[in-house]
Amino acid sequence: MALREQVYSVLLVSASEKFNRGLLDTLPSHRCYPIRIVSGVTAARRELSERSYDIVVVNTPLPDDFGTRLAIDLSGEIGVGVMLFVRSENAAEVTGQVTEFGVLTLSKPASPQAVVQSFYLLCATRERLRRMESKTASLEEKMEEIRIVNRAKWKLISNEGMSEQEAHRYIEKTAMNRCLTRKKVAEDIIEQYG
Repeated sequence: MALREQVYSVLLVSASEKFNRGLLDTLPSHRCYPIRIVSGVTAARRELSERSYDIVVVNTPLPDDFGTRLAIDLSGEIGVGVMLFVRSENAAEVTGQVTEFGVLTLSKPASPQAVVQSFYLLCATRERLRRMESKTASLEEKMEEIRIVNRAKWKLISNEGMSEQEAHRYIEKTAMNRCLTRKKVAEDIIEQYG
């Protein structure tokens, strides 16, 4: 079975040209598109307000803030993988601050192998989050359908004198006979009885 290779959008938040060149040379280019580079927290927040990214790489320190607050804030965003680069002398302290929020921390200088492995770890995490988002959306849709069908049942009970079981059977049978979803039939009933 051939697996489809996913491509990930990457935002690099870094003020160091040397770091940026090194990271761009290290990341697997066939898996990263687009890659956008901004030089500070303010520019990153502006960019993220306009577009979402799969992975955000933060190279600390930044000119307008250290960068840990940005990393923590972004880790709360659903589906965003955050990789934080910190100097080795700060690594233990910063890792202790951000790990509980799901931020992946790497000490600088980091080997290309460690960077690539960390990137693929974030990719795997991103895919798990995609599946969870899909399941959540599906559950929310199902719950919405149940709420609408229940409202329609109460309309039938109060306007047609049906029991709850009769109202339920009426909605089910009408949906089958008319080749419609239960939700659509329920919406029509709600609209009919206002």
